[in-house]
Amino acid sequence: MNKTILITGASSGIGKETAKLFQSKGWNVIATMRNPENETELKQLENVLVAKLDVLDLDSIKKTFEEGVRKFGNIDVLLNNAGYGAYGPLEAFSREKIVRQFNTNVIGLLDVTKTVLPHFRQNKKGIIINISSIGGKMTFPLGSLYHGTKFAVEGISESLNYEIEQFGGQVKIVEPGMIATDFGGRSFDFSNDENITEYQTIVSALMTALPVMAQNASPASIVAEVIFEAATDGKMQLRYTAGEDAKMIIANRQQYDDAAFIGGIKSQFGL
Repeated sequence: MNKTILITGASSGIGKETAKLFQSKGWNVIATMRNPENETELKQLENVLVAKLDVLDLDSIKKTFEEGVRKFGNIDVLLNNAGYGAYGPLEAFSREKIVRQFNTNVIGLLDVTKTVLPHFRQNKKGIIINISSIGGKMTFPLGSLYHGTKFAVEGISESLNYEIEQFGGQVKIVEPGMIATDFGGRSFDFSNDENITEYQTIVSALMTALPVMAQNASPASIVAEVIFEAATDGKMQLRYTAGEDAKMIIANRQQYDDAAFIGGIKSQFGL
């Protein structure tokens, strides 16, 4: 019987590329998104269920999980991919935007995971793959909210792995670098208050540096391949790095102390 993966945030980018890759490898795919009525490409593929799931809506999580199990029998892998990056000076964010960032990237991930865990426990197997980021290991300026969520995903994943190993499950973390779709459209939410003059130099530095950094961005398909490796390699490996820039940055973070590494980041941003 074909294995099944449930993917959150499958309407574009990493989620969509992962759905297409797993389908091409003979898997059943539950490709979830907030607005499935807008999806056309995935609906044309065999063994793909395109379904509505908003990680902020518990009912949609439960309904889509149950629909997927009814259609395919079992779920073998959960990919927690839905999320976005909120950047800007902390003072420029409303409390509503702060809560939305953590609800989407952290609480939503926990709610989806809690929904699937009893199924994995009953089957005495199952792999949870959480999309973190190099931003879960180091930080760029003005990313206190985004990096806060990704550092949280790293800690949640590492600790949760102890738990689900008790019944034969695994948690794995995929840490992409810059992805070609990251800082455009829906995945990048920038806030600024130009009246707070003290922050405008660093805001300008970030907006200047991002297009340069994006030149080294990996296509989402590269991350999809690493996700497939994590789901199928049978290894007791916790972390997987995706993208050449990610490998270099994480290696540097491990090599240098805080002062040296952060100094390098400041230099890169002209600060």
